[in-house]
This record gives sequence, structure tokens and C-alpha cells, in this order.
Amino acid sequence: MKTYKGIIFDLDGTLLDTIEDLRDSVNDVMKIYGWKEHDTKACKQMVGNGFRKLIKRALPEDKQKNELFIDEAVNQFSKAYQKRYLNKTIPYEGILKLLESLEEKGIKIAVVTNKPHKSAVKMVETLFGKDYFDLITGSKNDTPRKPNPATTKQTLQKLGCKAGEAIFFGDSDVDIETAKNADIEAIACSWGFRSFESLLAKSPSAILDEPKYISKLF
Repeated sequence: MKTYKGIIFDLDGTLLDTIEDLRDSVNDVMKIYGWKEHDTKACKQMVGNGFRKLIKRALPEDKQKNELFIDEAVNQFSKAYQKRYLNKTIPYEGILKLLESLEEKGIKIAVVTNKPHKSAVKMVETLFGKDYFDLITGSKNDTPRKPNPATTKQTLQKLGCKAGEAIFFGDSDVDIETAKNADIEAIACSWGFRSFESLLAKSPSAILDEPKYISKLF
């Protein structure tokens, strides 16, 4: 059996169920402009590529090419989300137990997310503490977002892992593409924001439907 030394997790939809706070913040923007609000199912299909893509997808079609307007809407969203991003967000069932098991086994654990870096660090440290994760990497102005593999490759280097010694776990096509771009094994998590069928279409190494199965790989 292959020996793995490290794990890279996506954050939203993989470790944390953030969709309600994201949905409420998106709908704050919709209310400002008098547009139809989005339900949870629709918002799940919008997330994964960072805030700008989320808002662009949420806007009416005739506004999606107006970059100045998108800037304004993203700013409104960011202010709304900053006030509530820990209101309804919770770890998925079984995640904390999984992290405890991985720590006991000496597995290095990191997060690579398209969520802004400061928010990602605060969320992880607030909901999980500072002991489980060796590295948390969120989106910054000077770094490309997933599925670009740059931050994932940097994370591997800092963890002291070769690509073949780590697994990337995520809930979206973006995560699967990121892992493949970084030459890391990609395992999809079907408890997150995408359907089993959409994950299967991206050909990950495997699809898991509960966090407890992750620890059995190490």
C-alpha cells in the first residue's frame, strides 16, 4: 500500500459547511439592487472560484460583463460576509474526529482555499483551534487562485512532501483540477457543494461520501 505523508484540504464544502453564510451575504447584495434572491441549491453551484466569480455568477446576465459594477457588488458582498461568516458556518459531522485521528498518525495537514487568506485562517483557528493544521493558505492579491496549482505546490514544499506523498481532498471540480494540475492524487468529497455525478465527470481517483473514510487511507 502506498505511504502518504500529507493531506491538503479544501475549506468550504470540505471541512466547513459555509453555504448559509455565503448565501445570506449574496442575498444581501441582491436586496440592495432589488433583484431576486438565490436559494441554497443555486449558491452551491456558484462557489469554488473565489468571491468575484461567486458574485459574477449571482448577478443578472446583463451585469456579468460590467467589471466596474462587479467591483461594486463584490465590495458589498465582502462587507456583508465579513460581518457574518462565522454565524452559521460549522464543521461537517465527523471532521473533528478525523483531524484527531490524522494528528495521532503524524500526518501533515494543510488547507488550500480560494477564500481570502485572513478569513480562512480565522475560520480554521476559531472552529478547530491552532493545533491540527500545519499550514493554511488562502487567496491573496499576489497569488493565483485554484485551479492554478501554484499555492498547492508551495504548500507541498513547505510541508516537506513530494507530490506523490500527498492527497488533495475537495468537494468541487476546481479542487480536482487543482490536484491534477499539481500532479497530486485527487479524492472528491460528495458531502459538500457538488453532486456525485458532477464530481464523477471530473474523474477523481475516488469519491468519498463520509469523512470517516479518509483516515482509513493513512
